[in-house]
Amino acid sequence: MEKKRVIRKVCLLGDGGVGKTSLVRRYVEDAFSDKYIVSFGTKVSKKVLDLGEVELTLMIWDILGQRGEDALHSAYYKGANGALVVGDITNAQSIEHMQRWKDDFLRVEKEARIVAVANKKDLENPVPSSLLDKVGSYLGTEMRMTSAKTGEGVEETFAQLGKAIMEMKR
Repeated sequence: MEKKRVIRKVCLLGDGGVGKTSLVRRYVEDAFSDKYIVSFGTKVSKKVLDLGEVELTLMIWDILGQRGEDALHSAYYKGANGALVVGDITNAQSIEHMQRWKDDFLRVEKEARIVAVANKKDLENPVPSSLLDKVGSYLGTEMRMTSAKTGEGVEETFAQLGKAIMEMKR
């Protein structure tokens, strides 16, 4: 029996510098670079997941993290089925801002699935776990810990989002 082929759009959201581009690079290319590259606009990458009876193609939109571009962000969100909302585990402000990223995204795509990500797990001096728990609770999900540098948790996090998207009625 031939696999059902499904294509879904996902967005990576979060402040600049939290590692969105590095997460995509690690996931799609299994590569990492310490060089910080500012994303302007959006970059779209593709990854195919084998979910048993379904071949799920994720079109991953890595969206610029600068606030003040809300109209542009809203245009990028249209048609998305899910999002990774990313914060830097060493930057409390970026973790706190995850709430706003989620709210802005769900105003455009009310039924989309969200996975919360605390990236840069490999670094020292993380924010207090109480903050991660508080923000995760607000986001309605457990905070996933990842490291784009080592690859820890990256594959599993994208797979979790892919499975959640497949459970949607779209």
